[in-house]
Amino acid sequence: MKSLRLIPVFVVLFAGLTGSLWAQGAPSTLKIECGGKHSDLTLDALKAMPQKTVSFHNVHTSADETYSGVPLIDLLASLGAPHGKDLHGKGLSEYVVATGSDGYKAVLALAEVDPEFHPGDVIVADAMDGKPLDAKNGPFKLVVTEDKRPARSVHSLVSIELTTAE
Repeated sequence: MKSLRLIPVFVVLFAGLTGSLWAQGAPSTLKIECGGKHSDLTLDALKAMPQKTVSFHNVHTSADETYSGVPLIDLLASLGAPHGKDLHGKGLSEYVVATGSDGYKAVLALAEVDPEFHPGDVIVADAMDGKPLDAKNGPFKLVVTEDKRPARSVHSLVSIELTTAE
């Protein structure tokens, strides 16, 4: 009978532990897949790369937001994605699927993330307004500046996959 009284205590402890793990949000690594190559990018590795700062007006919050991070094209190019003058032909049928920790997905054509094709900026951000991203948005966030609404800006970004339309 004593063991049955311990079950509620165990359930409460287990629920508290798993709840605190869930509250930690997205993992601190970003999985990137490109042409059969894989990379697990850590937050420290992203911070060590050349950073770009972008700003845009978020219509959902009615505020101007400034993000710092690494251009997505730089991350993809490091794994062999075509870019610049090499982005033509079959490369124009490639697209990026960005996924958040909640399962939210957004799609961009590879040409949209290349500044030689598209005027906007697409970065993997790790900071907003000079501060690390909070638990709701980070540690990584895909930021797309030229969209009229930030629907393709993915918070709590966990993976980026470059694939080809068949």
